[in-house]
Amino acid sequence: MPKQGEIDYLKNIGEAGIYHALHKPFTDGACGQYLMEIGAVMNLLPAPPARLLDLGCGTGWTSCFFAKRGYTVVGQDIAPDMIQYADMNRQNIGLDNIAFVTCDYESMAFRDEFDCAVFFDALHHAIDEVEALRSVYRALKPGGICITSEPGAGHSKSPESIQAMAQFGVTERDMPPGTIIRAAKQVGFRASRVYPHASDFGRLYAPPKHARLRKLWRWPIVGGFVAWYIAAIRKRSTGIVVLIK
Repeated sequence: MPKQGEIDYLKNIGEAGIYHALHKPFTDGACGQYLMEIGAVMNLLPAPPARLLDLGCGTGWTSCFFAKRGYTVVGQDIAPDMIQYADMNRQNIGLDNIAFVTCDYESMAFRDEFDCAVFFDALHHAIDEVEALRSVYRALKPGGICITSEPGAGHSKSPESIQAMAQFGVTERDMPPGTIIRAAKQVGFRASRVYPHASDFGRLYAPPKHARLRKLWRWPIVGGFVAWYIAAIRKRSTGIVVLIK
């Protein structure tokens, strides 16, 4: 069963892995990039208060961020123990505008309930992205939006993905904007937009290792132009996608 790896993931990563998952993004080496990206997603969402569906929420750190911003949040995950830890996070922070549900995001029962939905690094775990987006389409109110922030082309071939698939039996797929938009059109989304990942602009704050390039990086206009150029090129293969119902 392909989805069993997702369900069993937390059981298989050990205590250190669970601690890391429970305290994301602050326990992750890419914390700064996560914070930049969640900020970009928030800028693309309708203003709170709005009802938000957080898909593949894991231990709920994204759900808590959205709730602190003022959204009424439903966090969804396929793994019951992920939802238990997510609710623990909710209780520790003292939030009452979040609820968590255990279900498969490819077959949810929601109908016309949400103003917005977010896949934050979660859609690439889908067996069938068409069914996942069809399920979200049904869950959104007319005019609602779905935002995806996914790793994009080449993700499935990275050493980390190959190891995760072999060790834990999870699904790691390429999920570039083109794949998402084609699936979204198939299920009825009427419009789409693609934005660069905010983390692409993080290059401005991480100068290159090469000495000559580091000298150029001292000039903000150079670093800014390079970051803009890279982000503009990369958004074809990986980026934030906004889908409109």
